[in-house]
Amino acid sequence: MRTRTLGSTGPAVSMLGLGAMGMSGAYGEADRAESIATVHAALEAGVTLIDTGDFYGAGHNELLLAEALRGRARDSYALSVKFGMLLRPGGGFGGNDARPEAVKNFLTHSLTRLGTDHVDIYRPARLDPAVPIEETVGAIKELVEAGYVRHIGLSEVDAATIRRAHAVHPISDLQIEYSVISRAVEADVLPTLRELGIGLTAYGVLGRGLISGHWTAGRTAGPGDSRGFGPRFASGNVEHNLALVAELRRVAEAKGCTVAQLVIAWVAAQGEDVLPLVGARTRERLAEALPAAELHLTADDLAAIEKAVPPGAARGDRYPAAFMANLGVGN
Repeated sequence: MRTRTLGSTGPAVSMLGLGAMGMSGAYGEADRAESIATVHAALEAGVTLIDTGDFYGAGHNELLLAEALRGRARDSYALSVKFGMLLRPGGGFGGNDARPEAVKNFLTHSLTRLGTDHVDIYRPARLDPAVPIEETVGAIKELVEAGYVRHIGLSEVDAATIRRAHAVHPISDLQIEYSVISRAVEADVLPTLRELGIGLTAYGVLGRGLISGHWTAGRTAGPGDSRGFGPRFASGNVEHNLALVAELRRVAEAKGCTVAQLVIAWVAAQGEDVLPLVGARTRERLAEALPAAELHLTADDLAAIEKAVPPGAARGDRYPAAFMANLGVGN
């Protein structure tokens, strides 16, 4: 597995990262033993970046990773942790809290659940509109100075917020949705990141499974699967979006790869400063994704993908309306 460095100040990690959210109920019930086996398989394949959030499964994900990583040398992997998204009993989100005192409280709990003395990258999951980003980053800076955090990241914020945060402390990377059907970052955010020497960690590279090649027309999300509320999966939108996937499949077949491998490789091809996160929760899906790290896309391949799915071609927002209002960029 080749490596990439997250920005000019961040760590060198595997060029594909493992996103662990799906292992804690975001897409319906997951098999605990299979989730742990998938983490082990990723590590054995050379994946060193693992992304989680303290609110994934209300702490379940961090406890799961602690079990999966037990006995591994701490310097053999890097943990990226998001914080600040508030949960309610019985389900649902209750806003964001990025006050300095809350930042330190959240990290204390994460360190305990993860069974570690530091996290490699710590980032607010979303912007807290009630707290200036300078105060949030300033609090994480104190945790860096104390040795509990190695690097500071951001998630789903706009270019202006990135500049303000970076002025307080160097930012290693911005985590944001980026895929062949979600390209809003290209307008202002990505140029700003490159100007400042900040990396981009891309999540949603498979569109939550929509452009993986495995989602089919007529399929419905099961119990607890958040995709049941996703506008791009809604009737009337999903048929249009799957037609785009059919065009991608033609490109993939000509290339001799799967649709999932093609769209992951497309993200990786956007620059050495862009690192795709793969949200595999089974060894089977991980095994399909990993070859994308070695898949070289030519200029003709990239042109064919662009023709199959032009910017803005997807139908439906990437989140329900209530969540779109809290994002730094749109679709």
